Amino acid sequence: MRYLHTMVRVKDLDQSMDFYCNKMGMKEVRRIENEGGRFTLVFLSAGDDTAEAAEKRAPLLELTYNWDTEDYTGGRNFGHLAYEVDNVYDFCQRMLDMGVTVNRPPRDGHMAFIKSPDGISFEILQKGDHLPAAEPWASMPNTGSW
Repeated sequence: MRYLHTMVRVKDLDQSMDFYCNKMGMKEVRRIENEGGRFTLVFLSAGDDTAEAAEKRAPLLELTYNWDTEDYTGGRNFGHLAYEVDNVYDFCQRMLDMGVTVNRPPRDGHMAFIKSPDGISFEILQKGDHLPAAEPWASMPNTGSW
């Protein structure tokens, strides 16, 4: 397993970019604009990690900007920690076998979510290409929130 990123939601992307990049010295590594989902993801590296981040070896900070306004209360602005695993299906099965709820199953062979006992969300991502869809994951419903 490899640590990938921490996600926080931001209300004003320009103000956040000024804070994280201009004031803290972080560097934008990549940006994803998703019109269908109405959000922008900006991945930042710490200044000293930029070369490693380009090679996907350094953890990143993901800023999630939802285009529709929302006031984030109760810690909702903190999103999740992300880890990459060799086989998302095997990992999720191991979690189930140990009594951990898989809140968002890896139906797409790529992404799942689990929570810690304290309610911290963990995004589990398949290393490399998506795995082919497989049961029971492909038809398993979401459980709770993530």
